[in-house]
Amino acid sequence: MTATQDLARTFADEIITLRRALHQVPEYDLDLPKSQQLILDALAGLPLEITLGKELSSVTAVLRGGAGPGPAVLLRGDMDALPVTERVDVPYASQHPGLMHACGHDLHVAGLVGAAKVLSALQPSLAGDVVFMFQPGEETTGGAPIMIREGVLDAAGRRADAAYGLHVGSAVQPLGMWSSRPGSFMAAADQLSVRVVGAGTHGSTPYRGKDPIPVACEMVTALQTMITRQFDVFDPVVLTVGRIAGGTKENIIPDDAFFDATVRTFSEEARAKIQQTSVQLVEGMAAAHGLVAEAEYRIGYPVTVNNPDEFAFARDTIVDLFGADRFRERANPRCGSEDMSYILNEVPGVYLNLSACRAADPEQAADNHSPLADFDDSVLPDAAALLAELAVRRLKRG
Repeated sequence: MTATQDLARTFADEIITLRRALHQVPEYDLDLPKSQQLILDALAGLPLEITLGKELSSVTAVLRGGAGPGPAVLLRGDMDALPVTERVDVPYASQHPGLMHACGHDLHVAGLVGAAKVLSALQPSLAGDVVFMFQPGEETTGGAPIMIREGVLDAAGRRADAAYGLHVGSAVQPLGMWSSRPGSFMAAADQLSVRVVGAGTHGSTPYRGKDPIPVACEMVTALQTMITRQFDVFDPVVLTVGRIAGGTKENIIPDDAFFDATVRTFSEEARAKIQQTSVQLVEGMAAAHGLVAEAEYRIGYPVTVNNPDEFAFARDTIVDLFGADRFRERANPRCGSEDMSYILNEVPGVYLNLSACRAADPEQAADNHSPLADFDDSVLPDAAALLAELAVRRLKRG
């Protein structure tokens, strides 16, 4: 067992208590004052240089290694919750109505605090600096690019040499299982919004108007056909229309109809192409029917890409600490998205998954973002130990 694992176990009760305190006060988006204060209280007394965000409730903490100058390593944990009403019966359930840590970010924060405690205890032997990045806004507006703009990547006085982060899951994999993959790991997430503009009239005389509803429906199905015919199946695109609306009454043809879609891609080439072709398609279809389409394609989080060398390093570290049976290399990327992608676009690193599934049958468990998502915080010492060990080994590597 490594020194980081031994130390992480000594801090287990503290970080589990912190996680449960965070779970009771979930906060949304960029302004997380209670979460920020809990983090600051947990870090108090550690030899850290702490900076607070200006545009958001972030915390950046720098630990200066005592074994001479060396690389800088960034460890990241996101802080924000979701607008979900919790339905998990635990004594530390959310006390903020309509908000819940349904994606496990409370575990991310507690694990990162644990790593800060472990590495602070090892400070004299660290051959470089560690930046701890506590980030709001992952679920919403993207807190990572704001923190990058405010200087988190250069918080040590120079650009970080490597970046690591982890995400817990409440389903699919058995408790304690780590997973990741080299290259594209999570999708880019964009949004297509379309307004089909027609001309309203009485439902009994559709020829006297320009009905936008059937045209919008044709667009929804045509977008799916376009993907199967214009995109390589081995560089997939997922387009899901999650909202469609139009009209006020069954016998009134409305002036317009609307739909919104999420678009997931795994390469910049496919992403650029779908941005162009989706807008061309809906505009052309509307014109063919004598209508107008107002289409807006909004760029969201980019593809999360794991550096192959850093992936191999993280995988080997996991196997050393926990055994080969605790790691699975994913065959395919995940369709979810992450603003850790902005960090990995700037600094080589890796993003990892850790199962915190409490259920006996992970396939039947409620997944992240569900009001029934239930996370087992017994994984926190392992999360803290791995983050700390990645930093220790990466600093030694130089």
